[in-house]
Amino acid sequence: MAPWTATAQAVPAGNGAGNPYADHPAAMAFADDLAERRGLDRAWVRQQLGQAVRLERVIQLVLPPPTSQPKNWAAYRARFIEPRRIQAGLQFWRTHRSALARAETDYGVPASLIVGVIGVETFYGRHLGQFRVIDALTTLALDFPAAHPRADTRRAYFQGELEQLLSLAYRAGIDPATLRGSYAGAMGWPQFMPSSWVKYAVDFNGDGRTDLFGSPEDAIGSVANYFRQFGWQPGMPTHFPVGIDPARTDLATLLAPDILPTFDVDGLTARGARLAGDALRHTGKLALVELENGSEPRSYVVGTENFYVVTRYNWSSYYAMAVIELGQAIEALL
Repeated sequence: MAPWTATAQAVPAGNGAGNPYADHPAAMAFADDLAERRGLDRAWVRQQLGQAVRLERVIQLVLPPPTSQPKNWAAYRARFIEPRRIQAGLQFWRTHRSALARAETDYGVPASLIVGVIGVETFYGRHLGQFRVIDALTTLALDFPAAHPRADTRRAYFQGELEQLLSLAYRAGIDPATLRGSYAGAMGWPQFMPSSWVKYAVDFNGDGRTDLFGSPEDAIGSVANYFRQFGWQPGMPTHFPVGIDPARTDLATLLAPDILPTFDVDGLTARGARLAGDALRHTGKLALVELENGSEPRSYVVGTENFYVVTRYNWSSYYAMAVIELGQAIEALL
């Protein structure tokens, strides 16, 4: 991987900041262990974690909402497939047409999908996040809320991400305090977590640096590489239309695997799903994807293995559909 870099920005702690971690025994123990295992300067790691502050707002944001509202695909879709974002995406595509074409050639991932991801994630670089990443990740690594139903596994996950952030920043000579991102620590145009930056980010513009903050071209190549590494199959659609009659379809069986492709065409049709055209000729596995619409009837599609790949970016069928449809809406205007 090319040297890691980022466009430095002075970012105040803010966002409901609490106490710094300088006097937090667990933080200093984490720093010492990390420095020893990764071969980092102990004093530097202690300094970085010591200037991080606990963000109460981050703790609130990772907790499930107190009352669960019905999901609504139509409302979710309207947040992203809307005129301002489509026009911004159209300009982005025209500006970076050559990089998008090269990414599609090199990685086999459609330009529309890359454009859709960057549009949903950051509105084409307009919304990169306002939290200091060092604050967000330290908060979630050391003070992840015990009330969360998966507190132990999520805490361990964010400890790993904090470790990756500090290791990357140390070796690149970057002050972590200058980096801002989402409340969960995602960064740059494609909102990569530190571990994803390590595994999937690429120097796509060939300048010898990997910069997802300042280089849209690097972001384009990195998103394409991400999908390829998760098994994107060139030429395969992401999903097909499907007809569902709740009275005649074995929904319980078809929805049990969630979005994991499990059934072949015969298995779906035998259980009451109505397919037509290209869907009937699909030879891979499929999943019935259910999208709730509040109090209105639910929507359904059948997702291919490529649809499942899209959900590896964000484990949500609603997200995947928004990314796909935003890219398609923009492409239609080219």
